[in-house]
Amino acid sequence: LAVAGVIAAIVAPLAGSKQQAPQVIRVDGSSTVFPITDAIAKNYNQENKRGIEVKVDISGTGGGFRKFCAGETDISNASRPISQTEMEACKQAGIAYIELPIAFDALTIVVHPQNTWAKDITVAELKKIWEPAAQGKITNWQQVRSTYPNRPLQLFGPGKDSGTFDYFTDVTIGDEVSRTDYTGSEDDEVLVKGVSENPNALGYFGFAYYEANQSRLKALLVDGGKGSVRPSRQTVEKAQYQPFSRPLFIYVNFQSAQKPDMQAFVEYYLKNAGRLVETVGYIPLPEEGYHLSYVHFNRGKVGTVFEGKPQPNLTIGELLRKQAIF
Repeated sequence: LAVAGVIAAIVAPLAGSKQQAPQVIRVDGSSTVFPITDAIAKNYNQENKRGIEVKVDISGTGGGFRKFCAGETDISNASRPISQTEMEACKQAGIAYIELPIAFDALTIVVHPQNTWAKDITVAELKKIWEPAAQGKITNWQQVRSTYPNRPLQLFGPGKDSGTFDYFTDVTIGDEVSRTDYTGSEDDEVLVKGVSENPNALGYFGFAYYEANQSRLKALLVDGGKGSVRPSRQTVEKAQYQPFSRPLFIYVNFQSAQKPDMQAFVEYYLKNAGRLVETVGYIPLPEEGYHLSYVHFNRGKVGTVFEGKPQPNLTIGELLRKQAIF
């Protein structure tokens, strides 16, 4: 009851707003999660008979959370957990949220197919390339590994509003600060195009964008300290592809979730995600994961089980059973 009272106090300022059952369910955020939510939304729009449209946009995980915590969207797609700053912004604005993992991703390091010298890369080498001290200095492949050729190194990566940027930077550098002299975009299709057209390129983004463009890209094996591992559904499921295996999320506005149309869409999402995530190149959660997400949604489990940062060493079951905080 105490928790219910706190939630009621948080969302009370919104009770008198114009949030009647919306004709449009507004979704924004991560470009990594976009293909999943877009596929589910298209199926839902075709199947539901109530004339409710689900509209999905892209502004990056950070951009999506800014809109979400301002009450401008109903659902936020996220390729990383909500941060401490975003948690505080939502709290200050009276936006309570339900955190729902919906798939796994293998953050993938890619080069041009004509790159014949690089087959694998270590996390230490990735840090050497991307840390702030590398800016203007690590500009040649031979500087990365002495056996690599004397060729220019040209980098492509997500923009700073991207959750993929945050996740990659956190697990490689240990902070959310990266060199800035690279071609960045929150749109992964821009990064795919950049790497696929440049034989000297190296970039990173979600597995689905690599899988959809395998004829134009080459994925590097990653050595996180236990040998080189290829990004794949199997290595993610077995927790072997570390530290770049990560859960993907939707965050649902608690107030919006009280509306029948939102309830129906989110329940549809959780019931169909396991089937549809594979069609767009991602890895489904174990059945237990969707079951726990469904239970948490229907019980209105508000908050996050993360502490404002990635926790790559925990299983999805361990995370979902943790106490949520708001």
